Order: sequence, then structure tokens, then C-alpha cells
Amino acid sequence: MIELLKQLIACPSITPVDAGCQAILIQALRELGFQIESLPFGSVENFWARRGTKAPLFVFAGHTDVVPPGPLSAWHSPPFTPTLQDGYLVGRGAADMKGAIAAMVHACQHFLKKQPDFDGSIAFLITGDEEGPSNLDGTKKVVDWLSQRGEHIDCCIVGEASSEHCVGDSIKVGRRGSLSGHLTFHGKQGHIAYPEKARNPIAEALPILYELNQITWDKGNDFFPPTSFQFSNIHAGTQTSNVIPAALELNFNLRYSPELSVKQIKQRVETHLKNHTLPYTLTWTHSASPFLTQPGKFVELVVKAIQKHQPVQTKLATDGGTSDGRFIAPLTTELLELGVCRESIHQINERVKISDLQLLSAIYLDILISLFPAKDQA
Repeated sequence: MIELLKQLIACPSITPVDAGCQAILIQALRELGFQIESLPFGSVENFWARRGTKAPLFVFAGHTDVVPPGPLSAWHSPPFTPTLQDGYLVGRGAADMKGAIAAMVHACQHFLKKQPDFDGSIAFLITGDEEGPSNLDGTKKVVDWLSQRGEHIDCCIVGEASSEHCVGDSIKVGRRGSLSGHLTFHGKQGHIAYPEKARNPIAEALPILYELNQITWDKGNDFFPPTSFQFSNIHAGTQTSNVIPAALELNFNLRYSPELSVKQIKQRVETHLKNHTLPYTLTWTHSASPFLTQPGKFVELVVKAIQKHQPVQTKLATDGGTSDGRFIAPLTTELLELGVCRESIHQINERVKISDLQLLSAIYLDILISLFPAKDQA
């Protein structure tokens, strides 16, 4: 497992470049008897690997692409040179999420040695377009391809770094939706010494933005925190000190719970803006719908597998950003995210504890054993 992970980290697979990463995985899975279907879309490499033809179909899902490493001089060792350090493996992608993928493959190796003729199917859905800005040519396209073939996934684990302090203390059973807006307030440009001949969009917009920021959108529910509204960027002016600008532009985002619909959010924002006289234009981008796997047999099975190895109370969480689980959720009955600790993801000197990888692989193995019991135990 560690050698496989080292090989994966050594591939500088910054979205959308694959750099040979998926070829390594494909070879490892072929050796385990998986049938591989390469699915390149645009400039992105993806693949679907399946062993078995019968139901139920269990899927391991993940991404091999990584975020840029940032300033190389800030790393203790080169980001794409996997380095063992004090019980950790350091390198870009170690935690997010090549480590989980290596643990998935390792778990399958051990499971298939025990039960090569299991009843059901195991598959891998691997993409190279999770960390990019659009995610258009990755999991979304693969799921479309699976839908056209009439595939149904019974249950799925996405290997995102879901854990907080120790492996298994938190699993994601859902994610919030994401809705972004680009808002422009229109004023009238003029000399700053003659404000009566201009209309300053900055001054007029400030109380509007304050009111928007004070809205209580909902209270969340048993699984989701309240909807969050945040400004992410604001810009106005001509970079001179003596001109009132003609416009103020800003971006905002709502991470919303299922207590609200996209239509309700849009209507509420528009109603608020129309209560003021400052002209505006507003465009929307909806990048993710909320999804949730209700606690049931699969969640219970996963929690039991964790607690067999870890004396923790597993939290069923929906916080954090979006993940590719949002694309897979409509095609599956039950989906959750279980991976290593997330403390170093996207950071300089990203790392994963070797013992955490071994533990995660053991948990994945127990999940497989529970899903596909030996015939004399079924």
C-alpha cells in the first residue's frame, strides 16, 4: 500500500494533468481481475473498473488530481517526492486523496484473497477532475455514462479526507448545496469633488450588504447546519483617489441546507435588493445540490467497521465544502465519505500518518467482508 501511494504521489497530477497516475492504478486493479474502461472526457482522464457482474454493486470513488503545491521553497521536501518523516508520508495528495485510494486497492487485494468468488460486484470510479474549478469532465460525465448504461449503484464510499482528529471519528453522510451570485450595483461615475453630479454605488450598497449579511436563512435540521451566506470578493473604482466609481461588483456564496430550495433563495435575495433604489444586475451559478444518506443498514455497517478498530463515537456530518458525492448521489441508494484526517489537506507539507492508512485499509476491508459475506456465512 505504501509503495503504491509513493508511486501515486510521485505523479504531479495537478488538475487536469494525470501525469501517469491512473495508469498505475489501472495496472494494479487489472492484476486483481478488474475489467477496466478508460473514460477520457476533454482533457481529463477518468476510468471505471469493475469486478463482478451481479448485484449488489459497491463502489469506491475518488480522484487522483491534486491542487498546486504552492511555493516549493516552503516545503520541507519536494511535494512530488514522497518522503517518510516521523511516521508520516509527506507529499502533495497524500491525504487528499491518493492515500485513501491506495487503502481501497490494498483492502481489495486482501478481500479477494479471502473471497475471490464473492456474490456481487465491486467497482472503482476514479476521476482526474475533482479539484478543478468546473468539474465538468470528471465524475459528472462518468455518472452520465453509467446512467446511459442503466447502472445502479447500491452503495458507495468516497475516499475524501472526512476524519477530524482520528480515522473514523467523522464520516460525511451528505453535503450542503452551493449557490453563488455575481452582483453589480450601478451608480454614476463622477469627480469626487462634485458628488452631487455622481451616484456613489459604494456608499449606497454598504447598508444593503450589511442587511443581506444579517439574514437568518434557516435553522438547519438534524443533519445540516444552518445555511451560510458569505461574501467572497468585492471590487470598485478606477484605482485613482479622485473618481467616484460607476459600479461596485461583488461575489457571494450560500452553502445551503435542504430546508431551502434554490428558487426560495433567489427570490429572497431579489426581494431584498428590490426594496432599495440602487440599480443592480445579478447572475447566479448553482454548482451543487444538497444530498443526504439517511442512517440505515449501510451507515450502521460502516460505523461498526470503524468501531471494531477505533474506540470512537463516529459523528455523522454534512459540513465542509462540496465533493464529487453530489454527482454520484442520484445514482445510488446510499453514499458516504470516509477517509483519513483532513488537517493537512491543501496545505504546504501535506502528509498522512502511515498507521492511519493501515487503519483505513482495515476498515475498508471489514466493510467489504460485511457487504459480501462468505457463502457459508451468508
